[in-house]
Amino acid sequence: MFCTQSKGSIIVKKLVAFLTALCAMCSTSAWSANSPSVEKKADLVERTIYRRAVEAVMWGMPAVNYERMLQAASDNGAKLNQVVYWSRPVNWKNQTLTPNPDTIYLNPFYDTKNGPIVVEIPPADAGHVIVGSFDVAWQNALADVGPAGMDKGKGAKYLITPPGYKDKAPDGYIVLPSETYRGFVILRSNFKSRSDVDIKSAVDHGKRVKVYPLGGNPDATVFVDAYDQPFDATIPYDASFFELLNRFVQQEPWLTRDKVMIDTLKTLGIEKGKPFKPDAKTKAILSKAAQEAHAVIDVKYEGGFVPPFFERTHWSVPVPPETRDGLGNNFADPNEYGLDGRAVMYHMAYFSAKVLGAGQFYLINIVDRAGKPLQGKNTYRLRVPPNAPIEQYWSVTAYDRGTHALIKGVSRPSLASNDTTVQKNADGSTDIYFGPTAPAGKQSNWVPTDAKRQFELLFRLYGPKKEFAEKTWVLPDVEQLR
Repeated sequence: MFCTQSKGSIIVKKLVAFLTALCAMCSTSAWSANSPSVEKKADLVERTIYRRAVEAVMWGMPAVNYERMLQAASDNGAKLNQVVYWSRPVNWKNQTLTPNPDTIYLNPFYDTKNGPIVVEIPPADAGHVIVGSFDVAWQNALADVGPAGMDKGKGAKYLITPPGYKDKAPDGYIVLPSETYRGFVILRSNFKSRSDVDIKSAVDHGKRVKVYPLGGNPDATVFVDAYDQPFDATIPYDASFFELLNRFVQQEPWLTRDKVMIDTLKTLGIEKGKPFKPDAKTKAILSKAAQEAHAVIDVKYEGGFVPPFFERTHWSVPVPPETRDGLGNNFADPNEYGLDGRAVMYHMAYFSAKVLGAGQFYLINIVDRAGKPLQGKNTYRLRVPPNAPIEQYWSVTAYDRGTHALIKGVSRPSLASNDTTVQKNADGSTDIYFGPTAPAGKQSNWVPTDAKRQFELLFRLYGPKKEFAEKTWVLPDVEQLR
């Protein structure tokens, strides 16, 4: 059989002959003619950086959001495992994303690199309650706090453990395994009214919160007051976005679901354990990419108000269900990530609740009844119907449409049902006015706007009742008066 030429060997010989002829055609000069030029190669590299940078912004938004808040806390003298708080309701100098100006904020920023951290929450009483959520640095919720949270309003010792922690926790703790070393707790100590006495009482109750290492001294908790101080956590859409993203990558472990981004970030010069030193040209590309990502996110944000929460209105929660659910269940659905929706959420807000709608609910609006963007130069009215289905209070806040932070320079950014100076109508409804000047006789019910900028509204309900979910109570649209 060795002397017989098989059919298979003939095919192989023909294939070899074909490839030999093909190689002859592909001489060095012919191949070089089809090879990209040096200029073309450089252009391809720059375009790759640009494309991947846009995707990095979309993916890294909650991480950079966190780093911005942590930096603002540090600039105010706070350290990790301390409590940043505001001794009065926040004013416009607090430039976090869509904060609530009708409560007392306490924000512990935790770090578990040296071991578990304890956060003690005091029990609610007849006049005080603390509500909020524990979030990892990616801002996925670990647990809610308060009557609708894991402690049911009875107070508790929460124990945050670091990634990979294997030791058995002592008895008496609610254990929260964190997928990141760092994170934060957003706590709100609510007050009955805006009187000085009630606000101080809410602050005193809030300062019963304790933060300390496991086995440490609860009374060693450090509180840093940031009231009336610059606290800028708005998102920078330039090359500095990637500096913040690099800071996060250097500090936190890679999660399995995000490993696809390792090579993407290497393209940009971000690699764990290595310095991030982009040259001037790369910085220019990164800045341009960040601006495009911002534009893409804004388009998605504007498109997220359909369908509305209430029929025939423009009030909505512009974050898709897969994102809202994923933030609470750690993206348990193997076929969903909700990454684009996550970018939308954290470009205009911070923190996520474990169960949205249990302790609080949020509705956003960027247009009036006619569907036109809310302009700071115009005057609008929002009529809040009587008997709002809430256990605690409602509030409505005006934010700068461009930054999603409080409008700079205003004397009052919001109004709420716990403000006893707000006038009610005879039927129990409440008219809230928005505009550059107060309508005659309506000063107590007026929220000022910047005549040169657009704005947006966020309506909060704390302790929403079933009537809200059933939509038997409906919040109408904003009406332009002039």
